[in-house]
Amino acid sequence: MEDNKLITFTLEDDTEIHLEVIEETKINGVNYLLVVDKEEEDSAMILREEHSDEQEITYIPVEDDDELQAISKVFSELLEDIEFEK
Repeated sequence: MEDNKLITFTLEDDTEIHLEVIEETKINGVNYLLVVDKEEEDSAMILREEHSDEQEITYIPVEDDDELQAISKVFSELLEDIEFEK
């Protein structure tokens, strides 16, 4: 992906961070994003897309270990040149 998308992610303390979308995939009807912080590019995060009643899209960090492991494996296969740490 050469032209990666940028998204703004608001933390619980209302701090905003700018994330670059490295890759995205859909598994079982759920969209997942692999993102890196534009300021700290050495750490990645996997976000799950969720929809609210108002059709607003929100992204939630994947925290369930089993889900995280499965999605990490998919992203590892999509991006063979990137190594993921657990």
